[in-house]
Amino acid sequence: MTTPMRSFWQNTLWPRLPHRRSWLKAMHGAMIPLLIWFIVVTPDDVVPLGPRAFQFHSILALVFVTLSLIWMADHMRRGLAGRPGPKLGQRARRLHYWLNTTIILGLWGVALTGFLLGLTANRVLMAGGFLPIAPALDMPALNHLIGRFHVYEFYLLGLIVVLHAGFHIWRHMALRDNALRIMAPRVLHRFL
Repeated sequence: MTTPMRSFWQNTLWPRLPHRRSWLKAMHGAMIPLLIWFIVVTPDDVVPLGPRAFQFHSILALVFVTLSLIWMADHMRRGLAGRPGPKLGQRARRLHYWLNTTIILGLWGVALTGFLLGLTANRVLMAGGFLPIAPALDMPALNHLIGRFHVYEFYLLGLIVVLHAGFHIWRHMALRDNALRIMAPRVLHRFL
């Protein structure tokens, strides 16, 4: 039996939402410059610029983590958005799956260690300057260890993203399967 709320959702709201691939393309497009930003610009770079610069950096981190968690939740619920492609061999199909899954779960791991950094800090850390990350338990040794792991984890994830991009560029150029168009907005297709 359909309730009035469910009927309203299915008939009115659901058809107006963008298709899954459309919002995944938008998230993909937003994550690329954010990932580059966090690889190039560290908190040590923005702290000397003042509190506003650090807050801006923190707000970008909050956006990055939110998108990462949404993407991970979607992946856990529905899996990858597309098939690996008919021109890929068996090993390349497995590589496609593991690269994508590693990135999605790796983003979740970075968010988790960020939470653990806040949990073990000596004061309450605020994401974006307004959202408390976790209650501060003041565990300096553990905080230092988690902080180092968080940094290495993030740069390892950046390396995996480079491998992922290289894989899709190889597909697009060598196999000519239009791999770059899969996650690029339609307005960029003429350049690919």
